[in-house]
Amino acid sequence: MSDNSNDKNIRDDYTTSRDTYHDIIEKGRESMDLMIEVARESEHPRAFEVLSGMMKNMADVTDKLMDLNKKHKEIKQTDEPKQVGNTTNNLFVGTTTDLQRLIQNEKVEKIIDVDPEQE
Repeated sequence: MSDNSNDKNIRDDYTTSRDTYHDIIEKGRESMDLMIEVARESEHPRAFEVLSGMMKNMADVTDKLMDLNKKHKEIKQTDEPKQVGNTTNNLFVGTTTDLQRLIQNEKVEKIIDVDPEQE
C-alpha cells in the first residue's frame, strides 16, 4: 500500500471517527435533556441513577474524542521529519581561506592565505 493511500485512509478514518463522536455527543445532549425532565417529574431514584450513568458516558465519549485528536496529532508528527533546534557540533570541510570567507564575509583580497611550511 502506498504512503499516499495510507495517508488518505488515516485521514478518512479520523474524519469518520470524529464525526461519529460528535454525533454521539449531540444525541447524548438531547437525550440527557429529556432524561433530566423525566427524573424531575418522576422523582424516582432509578431515573436519577440512569441520568448519572448518561452523564458519565458523555464524559467518556468526550475523553475519547480528545484521545482521538491526540493520536491523530501523534500520527501526523511521526510522518513529518523532526527538525533539530540546536546543533552543537559542526564540522567544516574546506580550506582556511574558505573558512575565513565565511567568518569575515569579506572580499578575497583581504583574506590572508598561508601555505604551511614544509619540514
